[in-house]
Amino acid sequence: MNQSGQQPGALTSPADPAAAPIPQASADPQSGVKGTLTPKGAGRVVETPEFAAFARRIMRAYGRRIAAGDVDALPDLIALAGEVDAVITQAVAALRAEGYSWSEIGARLGTTRQAAQQRFGRGVA
Repeated sequence: MNQSGQQPGALTSPADPAAAPIPQASADPQSGVKGTLTPKGAGRVVETPEFAAFARRIMRAYGRRIAAGDVDALPDLIALAGEVDAVITQAVAALRAEGYSWSEIGARLGTTRQAAQQRFGRGVA
């Protein structure tokens, strides 16, 4: 307990600082899911279209910032492009490990299975 009568790390409501502490949810050590926030248990994590749109907006804003004269950030943008390629390759490898075929992956990318395999197949079964 601290001087205000709250336990260290306890959260309070921003609207009423004198409110009682909000208990922090404890996460399941295996899944990392907070049981009180996810009462039915962990489901498969699926990123939403809104999340992808958010990432695109960030990338475009970064490009506009550089275009406005922040030339020193250009190498960082190039490095970010390389990171995006690496993440895509990791995602494809994980999809292959989950049993997705090159045809399924190619169809989602709007290309043929051969083109998908040529681009992402190095080191991917």
